[in-house]
Amino acid sequence: MQTVVVLGAAGRVGDAAARAFIAAGWRVKGLARNAKAATLAPGVEVVQADATDRAGLIEACKGADVILNALNPLYTEWAEKVLPMAENVIAAAEATGATHLLPGNVYNFGYDIGVATTEDAPEVPSTEKAEIRIAMEELFRRKAEERGVQTIVLRAGDFYGGTRPESWLDLIILSKLRKNIFTWGGPMDIPHAFAYLPDLGEAFVALAEKRKTLAVYERFHFAGHTLSGNQMKAAAEAASGRKLVSKGVPWIALRAAALFSPMLREVVKMSYLWRTPHGLSGEKLERVVGKLPATDPVDAIRQAIADLKLDGTDRMAA
Repeated sequence: MQTVVVLGAAGRVGDAAARAFIAAGWRVKGLARNAKAATLAPGVEVVQADATDRAGLIEACKGADVILNALNPLYTEWAEKVLPMAENVIAAAEATGATHLLPGNVYNFGYDIGVATTEDAPEVPSTEKAEIRIAMEELFRRKAEERGVQTIVLRAGDFYGGTRPESWLDLIILSKLRKNIFTWGGPMDIPHAFAYLPDLGEAFVALAEKRKTLAVYERFHFAGHTLSGNQMKAAAEAASGRKLVSKGVPWIALRAAALFSPMLREVVKMSYLWRTPHGLSGEKLERVVGKLPATDPVDAIRQAIADLKLDGTDRMAA
């Protein structure tokens, strides 16, 4: 039985990936701290360790064939924590001989991102978050080429679905579903990249099982769902079984509030993604692992509504 250690197993990506690996027959160890350890998916073996402690992290990853790095500090802590934690993770991968899997995002491409973006598109540090992501992936590329520590990056759009809250879907888009309100972050005709987490979890399993055929450093894109506001609203209406009223995110008010809130300040900086048409091409991923299961957006939203209890009515579509 192959073993994967999921770092950040109590988070959205970590939880979805852990469930997918368990379903595929892997032994799954999940890194979590304190009370979060009790919330891990059924079948996950709990490993209590701190990702800021290099020696402790190396010990926690002993015996791993794969380390899935789903660590994600608070937005306001990226500058101080992301790169030091990345150094620890890649040290653990090197010490254990494990393949390192990294969930990536679209930040690397900055303001210049387009629709059907490929892995070799120019990386543009338009924001501080982009600078950090680019620097982190460069660290992993360098360690792969200089030390032979395999890293496989799988970039995806905005996460939604799964059993964990705090995605754009439950915080904003369908946060007022009970009042029949649909909220979108930009113009309704602008396509936006999304990744349904159960599908993304299966993609990580597929890459892990192909790792020995891959180069020491690889980047892939997960196509997921590229949906405009109109398309997402139609899917949400089909999933909920009723018409919804469209509302917009009050970015002007949020910019004002951001003067007093570091977290809002970081969120507002990334709001360009709601005004910029973008998506990811999954052609390379499909060439390597074959056709992956792809949940229809209506079914994905319906399941997310149920999992996160976003709808207080019993008017779900049949």
